[in-house]
Amino acid sequence: GGRTVVLGPVGRNFAAGMSGGIAYIWDQHKKLGRLCNKEMVDLETVSADEDIAELKSMIEKHLQYTQSSVAQRLLHDWNNALHQFVKVMPRDFKRVLEEQKKKAKAA
Repeated sequence: GGRTVVLGPVGRNFAAGMSGGIAYIWDQHKKLGRLCNKEMVDLETVSADEDIAELKSMIEKHLQYTQSSVAQRLLHDWNNALHQFVKVMPRDFKRVLEEQKKKAKAA
């Protein structure tokens, strides 16, 4: 299950056929809900500490490799920027992750 960050616009029907992995979308204009195919995915806030750390690390690496002014701006105002991100979680993938957590606790 890969992880992806999108700092640019997404097109209509985003996430159609998305069955694995997680996408973090910078949804500064709150358009994702209208553009996203929600038959297979849930849109969630980025609120878990591990998700916040993962997202920030991915943006920091993007800045390091590309010198992206967008990434720099987001990191500079991180507390506000974080609230503009949406976590796109495929339902099937979420179910698999939950089952793995249950098995790990039982072991």
